[in-house]
Amino acid sequence: MRSADRSLSTIQCEGTMEALERYEFDAQWLVSHFPPEVHDANKRIVFDMACSAGSEHSGTVSFSRWREQDLPETMTRVAERPALELDDAFSSYPASPPDQVEWHLNFAHHHLFIAYGGPLFAQDEMQVAEHPALASLRHAVIDAGGTPMTVKDGAATPVCIMGVHRRCAVATEPNASAGRPYGLYGNAFARASPDTIRRAVSVLDPPTISNVLAMEAPVCGHGQYTLQQIRSILAATLTGFRAAVLESTRSVSPTVKTVIHTGYWGCGAYGGNRRLMPLLQLISACAAGVDRFVFHSGGDASGYQYALEVLDSILPAGQSVSTNSLCDQIEDFGFQWGVSDGN
Repeated sequence: MRSADRSLSTIQCEGTMEALERYEFDAQWLVSHFPPEVHDANKRIVFDMACSAGSEHSGTVSFSRWREQDLPETMTRVAERPALELDDAFSSYPASPPDQVEWHLNFAHHHLFIAYGGPLFAQDEMQVAEHPALASLRHAVIDAGGTPMTVKDGAATPVCIMGVHRRCAVATEPNASAGRPYGLYGNAFARASPDTIRRAVSVLDPPTISNVLAMEAPVCGHGQYTLQQIRSILAATLTGFRAAVLESTRSVSPTVKTVIHTGYWGCGAYGGNRRLMPLLQLISACAAGVDRFVFHSGGDASGYQYALEVLDSILPAGQSVSTNSLCDQIEDFGFQWGVSDGN
């Protein structure tokens, strides 16, 4: 049964922070009424293994979409918070301790989860394949009259999703003996044999539960990042991270700790700078009140380590800095756009 909490009116959450819309769905109702619409044969193998006939879905899946916030006059980095951690893996979904809520970034398209049923297997599509109810959620929100978009009218509208089952894990790293000498990431997924796909999927029984923060990065710019681009990215990440903090405390308790799992957001197909994008996320995590920030480097921590050094120089722990001054300093570094990796 669909929850009655589905008003499209603006919801005041804290100060000027606003959720544009909120929905809650019974998980079994959700996947029964809106089964994923998968067109790619290899992708169908993953979804069928994750949601075999008779699979049970439990709990409530919640969706909230948030209005982009104006940047504050100052950015503050509280001493010893957030705790900053590096994970060499591309992604991991650890169980949350009772006093923590873990959020996993989705490197979203502005039309949320729009490519989940096709042949591509980048970070967004991989996350939906492992959490198939995310595909159902997209269709349910549309059916309810909602707007599953992470950017609207040029402004970021990050989406927070809580309580979704992770029903399988897909191995994408290169492994010649398993039939994937070049891995399965990106376009390689579509070229793999059905047997290779089956061998790469590990069904999770029982499934684990994840919380997802979906945000779109800026797409394929060129030359040096402008001051406006820097400010825009900072506003998007600050809004998303703060929304995750608010959703954590609303759903669990005012004292619960918020954990963000992220990586080189926007640095693959979108051609983002692998030093700047971690830096802006780090600043936002500090200013948003995040308790732990876990960066998944995929084996290349160089951009993140550089960002840490810059963070300590322009926003030292225990200090507040004018946001205008901070953005000016970042612009002065002359960060350049990269090139799309084609995935």
